[in-house]
This record gives sequence, C-alpha cells and structure tokens, in this order.
Amino acid sequence: MARLLSPAPLTVAALALGLALAGCGHKERPAKTADLAASRVTTIGVNSYLWRAALDTLSFMPMAQTDSNGGVLVTDWYVNPATPSERMKVTVTIIDQDLRADAVRVAASRQTLQNGQWIEAPVQAATVQKLEEIILGKARDLRRNAVAG
Repeated sequence: MARLLSPAPLTVAALALGLALAGCGHKERPAKTADLAASRVTTIGVNSYLWRAALDTLSFMPMAQTDSNGGVLVTDWYVNPATPSERMKVTVTIIDQDLRADAVRVAASRQTLQNGQWIEAPVQAATVQKLEEIILGKARDLRRNAVAG
C-alpha cells in the first residue's frame, strides 16, 4: 500500500511551479471549440492535458516509468537537497479520457534515512491532494490556452 508524502519536499516544487490550485469540472463543450481543445483523448490513451500536466508537475523528479496509453507515470526515488534524509516516490494514474477532477489519482511513498537505512514513513494526505490539484490546475490552463490559441 502506497504511503503519503510529507509536504516539505513538495513545497519548494509547488512554489517553483507557481500553479494556481483548482479542480476541474466536466462540462459538455460546444462542437465549434471541441475540435481544437477537446477534453477527450486525441493520440494517446488518456486525456492529453492531464498527461502533459502530470509530466510537467513531476518534471523535477527522475522518471522510472511512463505509459501514456495506460495513463501511468511512476517516478524514481527523489531526494530533495533541502532534506537529504528524506526521499519520495510518486505514482500518477490518469483513469479517464475526459478532463475531470476525478480522472487523476496520485499515490506517494516517503522514506527517511535512519542509521544508514531507508525506513518507510507516513505521508500527509494533504500533500497528495495538493499534487492532484496542481496537476488539474495545470491541465485546465493547458486546455484554456489551446482554446484561446
């Protein structure tokens, strides 16, 4: 079972991204704008805005696995230079082709270094929720820019 991250390592990344936190709702789109910025999948297996937003949000972490058709993104362990005795690993799963708030799920693990060994540690639920919100906000911005562009 995945553990949740502490907010400290993500705070720097979240601030650096400068993303507004907001959920995305699902609404039917008029046909005239749907061709340019559709909320549904185009050439990959999941919603392209959510996929790009997840990649952008976690770009500071090394990637262990990316599967755009299955909608799974798994990072390798990341050690924040500000807290070298902690490391984290994140899995993002996109479970729908629509740009919806419930179409993205984040799971995280955190370990702390104790006596030279990495030990599992709890992660606060707010950290996972914040990552989901950042991804959703970024996806919404990408979609809005595609419509405006």
